[in-house]
Amino acid sequence: MVNLKKYNGFLKLFVIFLTLFSALSCSKQVLHVTTIEGKLVPIVNTTNQSSEIDAFIKPYREHINKDLNTVLAYCPETLDKSSGKWQTKIGNLQSDVTRSQGNRVFKSRENKNIDICMLNSGGIRSVLPKGDVTARTAFEIMPFENSLVVIALKGEQITELVNYFIADKKPHPLSGMSFTIDKNGTPKSIQVQGKALNLETIYYVATNDYLANGGDNMTFFSKGVQKYDLNYKLRDILIDYFKDVDTIPVPTDIRITEE
Repeated sequence: MVNLKKYNGFLKLFVIFLTLFSALSCSKQVLHVTTIEGKLVPIVNTTNQSSEIDAFIKPYREHINKDLNTVLAYCPETLDKSSGKWQTKIGNLQSDVTRSQGNRVFKSRENKNIDICMLNSGGIRSVLPKGDVTARTAFEIMPFENSLVVIALKGEQITELVNYFIADKKPHPLSGMSFTIDKNGTPKSIQVQGKALNLETIYYVATNDYLANGGDNMTFFSKGVQKYDLNYKLRDILIDYFKDVDTIPVPTDIRITEE
């Protein structure tokens, strides 16, 4: 008969070991990253892969190009923002179009009219070439996602707007108003919609969301008494306008004069 007494000590140790092992295995372990290994995986059959990718995106590209290349209107001459000191034909056109197209939305929503449109020359990124005008043309002129905002400004802020215009010495797109710059660089004969500026009158000024938030240091917009976000992209304004006209009328009126 086997004598188990001599195994008692061993059994006790074995039981203790099992108990400790079970306790430790049930405890929550915190793991840490000690090393990171990697290797280069060569790309093979690049010619086949490129052709497969091209075949996949081809129908989407063709659909987009068809939309972008559809002729919407005709421009009788090339309009360039570098062709004027205080105003340019493309700037006048853009501000006129923005004011008239935006006014449709503003009038229907707020039963008010846009008096002035003030944009920034830097926002015009391309010429409007002579010939066929397409949606691609609008994307080239206005590649950014800026949208139309209308700010209600008092006449006092309109004076600040004019002073900014003169000090900045750039042909910013301007519509709905005119003024004269005297020999001292001071504005005079400021008119809005053909009438003399009234410092106490509220004027509704169309601009883009970048400028409305103080872009290009146009801080006078922050003094507006009310702000209306029309959620109408300036690019879409151009596209909608191109669709409405056959031949684009080139503006030739004088809005800013010097003594």
